Amino acid sequence: MLRALSHRNVTLYFIGQTLSTLGDRSLWLAMGIWVKMLTGSSAAAGMTVFCYTVGTLLGPVGGMVADRYRRRPLLVLANAATGGVILVLLLVSGRDQVWLIYLVMFLYGAFGTVISAGGNALVATVVEDDLLAEANSLVQSGSQGVWLVAPLLGAGLLAAVGASGVIWLDAATFGAAILALLLLRVTETRPEPAETHFLDEATAGIRHLLRTVDLRQLVVAALFTVVAFGFVESVVFAVVGNGLHRKPEFLGYLMAAMGVGALAASTVAARLAKRYGEGGLVGLGMAAFAVGALLLTTPSLPVTVAGMVLFGVSLPWINIGIVTVLQRRTPPELRGRVLAGFDFLFSPLQGAAIALGAALIATVDYRVMLTVMAALVAVASGYLFTRPEQRIRPETAEALEAVEAS
Repeated sequence: MLRALSHRNVTLYFIGQTLSTLGDRSLWLAMGIWVKMLTGSSAAAGMTVFCYTVGTLLGPVGGMVADRYRRRPLLVLANAATGGVILVLLLVSGRDQVWLIYLVMFLYGAFGTVISAGGNALVATVVEDDLLAEANSLVQSGSQGVWLVAPLLGAGLLAAVGASGVIWLDAATFGAAILALLLLRVTETRPEPAETHFLDEATAGIRHLLRTVDLRQLVVAALFTVVAFGFVESVVFAVVGNGLHRKPEFLGYLMAAMGVGALAASTVAARLAKRYGEGGLVGLGMAAFAVGALLLTTPSLPVTVAGMVLFGVSLPWINIGIVTVLQRRTPPELRGRVLAGFDFLFSPLQGAAIALGAALIATVDYRVMLTVMAALVAVASGYLFTRPEQRIRPETAEALEAVEAS
């Protein structure tokens, strides 16, 4: 990733994105705790995440907006709007204003679809093609590193100075992201006005995913993987309580091990992608998750820690591989909708999988669930490894595009 750090645009985007992610994740945790403090209700606290998730379901619209306008000015506006919305939380003084927190979290998720789709699309514009995987790896490294400190920062600020400290921190990080965007060197042409029906335009990204062979293969593999990932939310508590016979708080240590694995994996992702192709990197990430799930079936603490490290390794390899493939294999005018469409396809499925996992863990042995999870993801990994389209290295991607275009 050192080569990527020497690239001015990559460094600026990395700094802005990492600071913004720090603010985001500090706020997400703090809002749940704050609602719990105001209402005394765990269900009310959980609604903060639900409202944010509902906002992200506007992904196809966010992707369409990201493709309709020049992305840098759009991202500046979206970051400014989100930072302004966050300050509305300063009006909350008691449980009667909790609805404001829910509204802000919904808008946070909705604006986030524009920022995520537009940001990933902009990276593919301002970074040379041969640096894409390294740039995505660098951004993912910052994101994973933030996971190690953001929960403590958010909860610590909330305890020390109240919710206002977390709110102002998050608003300030949006300002940092805006500054980084303004300093980017980028030349963008104004997109052509849409000439299709709104629904056709909004779903164009999903249609591109399904009709492009290698992208469709990623969608198929992700269907299996997302179900397994959804089960993790419930299974890890059973691993701690039933497997290791530890208190629930011990999960924090296992999550730290997962974060270390994710951070380490991010630093080598670009090299693996260059050797095996981005699709191969996704397959490796899925294989790491499958092995990790099997390791968690044992009552041994060292083996369980190793399993959680592998869970952490899997996330950046899957994310970096998928994002880079989507960026490479999508026309610039469609990138926002494709990136948002991919997320949209799996958000409802992941929510359903989390709910199903919570229901199953009450009656099914957690080791059986882990074995099923490993099998699902192993099938997905094996499927990708047997697809020749997924083994294409970056230097041959242009040749493939030329063949398809002819």
